[in-house]
Amino acid sequence: MNTLIRRRAGLATVWLALALAATRMLASDTLRWQTNRVSADIKSGDVYQLLGQVAATTGWHIYVEPGLSHKVSAKFQDLPPGDALHMLLGDVNFALVPGTNANPNLYVFRTTMKNATQFVRPAVPADAGKARIIPNELIVRLKPGAKIDEIAKLLGAKVIGRIDSLNAYRLQFEDAAAAEAARTQLSSNSDVTSVESNFALDRPADPRVSGPVNAASLNLELKPPPADGRVIVGVVDTAMQPLCGDLNKFLLKPISVAGTAQLEPGVPSHGTAMAETLLRSVQSMTKGSTAVQILPVDVYGPNASTSTFDVANGVVQAVNGGARIINMSLGSQGDSPILHTVLQDAKKQNIPVFAAAGNEPVTTPFYPAAYPEVTAVTAIDQGKVASYANRGNFVSLGTPGTSIVCYDGANYFVVGTSASSAFASGIAAGYMDSTQNSVSQMQTFMQTSFGVQMAPGQ
Repeated sequence: MNTLIRRRAGLATVWLALALAATRMLASDTLRWQTNRVSADIKSGDVYQLLGQVAATTGWHIYVEPGLSHKVSAKFQDLPPGDALHMLLGDVNFALVPGTNANPNLYVFRTTMKNATQFVRPAVPADAGKARIIPNELIVRLKPGAKIDEIAKLLGAKVIGRIDSLNAYRLQFEDAAAAEAARTQLSSNSDVTSVESNFALDRPADPRVSGPVNAASLNLELKPPPADGRVIVGVVDTAMQPLCGDLNKFLLKPISVAGTAQLEPGVPSHGTAMAETLLRSVQSMTKGSTAVQILPVDVYGPNASTSTFDVANGVVQAVNGGARIINMSLGSQGDSPILHTVLQDAKKQNIPVFAAAGNEPVTTPFYPAAYPEVTAVTAIDQGKVASYANRGNFVSLGTPGTSIVCYDGANYFVVGTSASSAFASGIAAGYMDSTQNSVSQMQTFMQTSFGVQMAPGQ
């Protein structure tokens, strides 16, 4: 396989595999990266910020030489990707190494390629985590015995989701105007108990290749369950792939509420990384022998995003599948009554839920973590809240936000409060499994060991 290397003079063609959308760098700087054409207008940008945007947009795994300094100043339109990199990086050297059944690695350096070891974390999209209503959809709950199909037919809507145990249904309309007109009609229907908007939740970012850092070995023995049954952790996330080694014995039969997933080959999915992160913390609590198992619940399927309706349905399926702990390394700023309802129901059944606090250094509530029935977990780095992590006063726990997992013979970085939540869920499960203590005792242990207090504006 060829490696593309460009010195200060000369440039080869850069391969790009994905069709990509526009991405904004700064308030006044823009970078638009499409399949074969790149446009930019950057007056004075930082190279790390630029590369973070390129990583987020292309899916490339990017590494830079530590201490690299370069100010980006470039304006061009519709250049091939190779020429665009030449314009953006100026006199800085780079090498693009195509991956085997995976996205390429881009190394940026001034001396030699082997010195490009610092991983560039993909930039968070400007609207990631924001409350985004799906404009042509509504979530409707009915009184027992009412028929949703008849109501949907009268409104000209399609029923595209059902949670029959809650009499809750996801309706899709031709457009936003039709949805709003239907909302008015539904509000006066005596068979309807509530009408709410459905929010979109972006798919969490997949892990990135870790470079020379290796994942510690994970050696877990699956032991028989105790008399009161196994501790099953429902992981409501993306679909999972096979885990490293013989860890698949810890995965129960997966459930999907959003169709058949189409995962990128050669790269671990977010759900896969959460499962291994969780098992690593289980191992730390159980000395390598445990009855804990994971119930994978896919709420994304083949889609770029999920919805609060499907997440709520995923929680219901996890509970019905026997989960005694639920992990939700996902979320948005969208406050969903139906999702809140199912989490309240989980609490009534004494099922603790751990959720990621969000990967923005703000205090804005991030759901489902911000619901009082949920334990919100933020990321801790060297004893402090990580620079990227949410620090709202709804946060209860702080755990490491970095994990290294193995997949298909390679090692991958997981960075963010997603990993923190999975870490906390694994510790909780391992504690309950190894001590046979109650949920309330586990929660006291977690708060004592990992509790944080967030002051407003911290």
